[in-house]
Amino acid sequence: MLTAALEAEVDAYLAELSQERDDRGRRLVVRNGHAQPREVMTAAGAVEVRAPRVNDRRIDVDSGQRQRFRSVILPPWCRKSPKVAAVLPLLYLHGLSTGDFVPALEGFLGSAAGLSSATITRLSKQWTDDYHAFCQRDLSGVDYVYVWVDGIHVNVRLDEDKLCLLVIVGVRADGTKELVALADGYRESTGSWADLLRDCARRGMRAPILAVGDGALGFWAALREVFPDTRAQRCWFHKAANVLSALPKSAHPGAKNALAEIYNAEDKRQAHAAARVFANTYAAKFPKATAKVTDDLDVLLSFYDYPAEHWIHLRTTNPIESTFATVRHRTRVTKGPGSGAAGLAMAFKLIESAQQRWRAVNAPHLVALVRAGATFRNGQLVERSDLVAA
Repeated sequence: MLTAALEAEVDAYLAELSQERDDRGRRLVVRNGHAQPREVMTAAGAVEVRAPRVNDRRIDVDSGQRQRFRSVILPPWCRKSPKVAAVLPLLYLHGLSTGDFVPALEGFLGSAAGLSSATITRLSKQWTDDYHAFCQRDLSGVDYVYVWVDGIHVNVRLDEDKLCLLVIVGVRADGTKELVALADGYRESTGSWADLLRDCARRGMRAPILAVGDGALGFWAALREVFPDTRAQRCWFHKAANVLSALPKSAHPGAKNALAEIYNAEDKRQAHAAARVFANTYAAKFPKATAKVTDDLDVLLSFYDYPAEHWIHLRTTNPIESTFATVRHRTRVTKGPGSGAAGLAMAFKLIESAQQRWRAVNAPHLVALVRAGATFRNGQLVERSDLVAA
């Protein structure tokens, strides 16, 4: 695996510089055989490597010296490869069980040394240290304007209660998404959420403008205690599921369409009109299902007071739900992470990996206006006279 990576690295280097030629049309950068074999220590033990050599005859204009190819994977005279040591725990993280490393990688590495279950577990212990550093970082230099919150239940192998992960994902003032906090809690109690929010506030976190979450969370009582100025937006995905659970299956198609008419309305006035139609249709036969919408209508429609470009992001907690599909898949592969601490560390590393692929919210430049106190009515910016004068 290491030799193949080195060969691929050299091929890419040569392809990039294939147009560099001298006055006689000969390439300035070509292969030059292989270096003497040497042993490199990896997480899988000692591996013999013959690194490919490159003859680079280009001259650096500033220094007047010949340029040289330097491998990023294995620098000259390096006797230890951190790349291989890093990839083994990542393979475990993304679904390869500890007992599968020998049959999967022995052929690539030429040895089964260092591929035992104990070795993989030892390498993955770094995740716990990374998680503790994440939980202690300073939040005073980051401004989260919107946050999504949810409680995710993960099964573990041991005789413990189900691990409940309390998750906060935020949108920074530049529109990018970022994991704000991750902690274990007792179910989704108000006390657990309050502890997490107080810890964030202690580390310098400002009160978000809007928080999006499931209506059943103890989070809302905790939010009123720690960040009372933050507005609430209930998740339509969870709300729709709760409403449908109170209706017979025969009524589900019509109810789904009626709910979509509410949260897809062009403005808040039309959303209220659609809610009245829903109530008139279902209140007589299914009062409990109707009350789930009408009783929470104000917090279900809070997103209309923010930029229309952000509505698709603010209606649901999908950024958390979609990310934790990976966590649930991984815990199914291993039949649980093994312990609460291991579950937290594993979830943190999976989210950290997924975070690199998160895209910014639509119209990210409007997030800063929301923090600045700009007024939006039905998704459109309202220009105040004092702002115009300024």
